[in-house]
Amino acid sequence: MDPNVHLPQVPLRKRTETLEDFNKIPAHVFPASAGRTEDGELVIAGNRVTHLADQYGTATFVMDEADFRARCRRLAEAFGGGERVHYASKAFLSRTVCRWVDEEGLALDVASHGELAVALAAGFPPERITVHGNNKNHEFITAAVQAGVELVVIDSLIEIDRVAEIARQEGRVQDVLVRVKPGVHADTHEFIATSHEDQKFGFSLASGSAENACLSCLSTDGLRLRGLHCHVGSQVFEADGFALAADRLLGLWARLVSGEKTVDADVTALDVLDLGGGYGIAYTPDQEALDVEEVAGDLLSRVATKAASYGVNAPVVNVEPGRAVVGPSAVTVYRVGTVKDVHTADDTVRRYISVDGGMSDNIRPALYQAEYDCRLANRLATGDLVSTRVVGSHCESGDILINDALMPDDIAPGDLLVIPATGAYCYMMASRYNMMTRPPVIVVADGESRVMIRRETVEDVLALENF
Repeated sequence: MDPNVHLPQVPLRKRTETLEDFNKIPAHVFPASAGRTEDGELVIAGNRVTHLADQYGTATFVMDEADFRARCRRLAEAFGGGERVHYASKAFLSRTVCRWVDEEGLALDVASHGELAVALAAGFPPERITVHGNNKNHEFITAAVQAGVELVVIDSLIEIDRVAEIARQEGRVQDVLVRVKPGVHADTHEFIATSHEDQKFGFSLASGSAENACLSCLSTDGLRLRGLHCHVGSQVFEADGFALAADRLLGLWARLVSGEKTVDADVTALDVLDLGGGYGIAYTPDQEALDVEEVAGDLLSRVATKAASYGVNAPVVNVEPGRAVVGPSAVTVYRVGTVKDVHTADDTVRRYISVDGGMSDNIRPALYQAEYDCRLANRLATGDLVSTRVVGSHCESGDILINDALMPDDIAPGDLLVIPATGAYCYMMASRYNMMTRPPVIVVADGESRVMIRRETVEDVLALENF
């Protein structure tokens, strides 16, 4: 088999494009509590979106706490316990989210010194934290080791020496995983495919550098090798990629634990196979999220069977979902500012709807060509469907949130539009471009709302200047 197997995505179903369908709220894209009132207003967790917009302004992120927690519990049950599920904080992180993850019994991944600092400030137990990153500096590693994090994922030979030296200085032995590139190409955007050879993360399985890194960890004082880590990519819809990566890593695992190695070292601590995250969610009605229970059952069964075929005990399997937890739990609320019709090159007309946000709160369409759904929130639409582009307010022609969709022609200035599935990688990648400061994040639960993260102001920005 080609060591760099390419796995195609599941083809998308054709979207339905009628006014009746537009007025519906697709349950698999929005938070589970979302629906419409009798008069047509969008409600999330018992809160009318119109009331939220009046109280907190727009653009605004709205996060459903119960939806977030339910997804945590579903993953924990599927993979055999919350300690096996490490929430990937890069998707969305705040002290509040750390508290939710802790209370639901999950572990946590951090990929920077800042993420670690937020987790520790929230009181998250460091013994349930895994530290990632391809360029961990001395300060980051020192903070992690001093805090007593469970695992540090080794990403380069330099890090082996760096982590070991700091651990020895602190009088500790640091548990580590070695990040492996198994050569499985999940069919996703190039920038979020993380398992092929020509990219910055990890050690190659095919070239033998992953095995050499493991042997080095086993023979280095201050380190205890606990297992292997891989990540096939993000927003992956085909479960075979995870299973194939597990199969490939188990070959190396078996060689390590069975004594087929060139160093005399204790391998009894080896117990973890971390298969990363990347589980795809539905951003649009024609997509289906990866089935968590099906993937978990298949992975755990396949790991056990493959380990048995090698004559070794099966490792415990850790996973690192982020988007699959927080992505569908939040929406972004915008207010329409202007509407105009534009003649295109092929002499057709496209309607442009401008909203009071854009690429500063959601860079993904510009960066990855990501597609989103969009619904009218303050009423039911009654107009005819026309070719529409939803754009932001930034001074960039690429500031596009919805590139091309059929939307009703009665959407007008003052209306509220909601884009769902914006909980992951939107606020975390937000910027202040054009000094459009970051929106707030509002938590909704049981008919109540509260501020998780307040709206950033120009005064906040000016306070950073030494003027």
